[in-house]
Amino acid sequence: MIFDKVKEIIADQLGVDEDSIAMDSDIVEDLGADSIDAIDLILSVQEEFDIEIPDEAVEGIKTISDIVKYIEDAQ
Repeated sequence: MIFDKVKEIIADQLGVDEDSIAMDSDIVEDLGADSIDAIDLILSVQEEFDIEIPDEAVEGIKTISDIVKYIEDAQ
C-alpha cells in the first residue's frame, strides 16, 4: 500500500513508468531525479502521508525502500 502510493507519486513527478520503479531503485541514479526533483518528491510524500521528514533524515534517503521505511516508522 505505502509502496504503491510512493510509486504513484514518483511516476507522476518524475515522468517514469510505475513498472520501472522497484524498492531498490535509487532516486537519482535509477530514476533520474535531480536535487530539485528530490526536494519536490519529499514534500509530496510529507503531504500525502501527513508526516514531517527532518533534513537530517532526508540526507539518508537514497532509494525507494528508504522512503517506504521512513513512512512505516513514522506512522
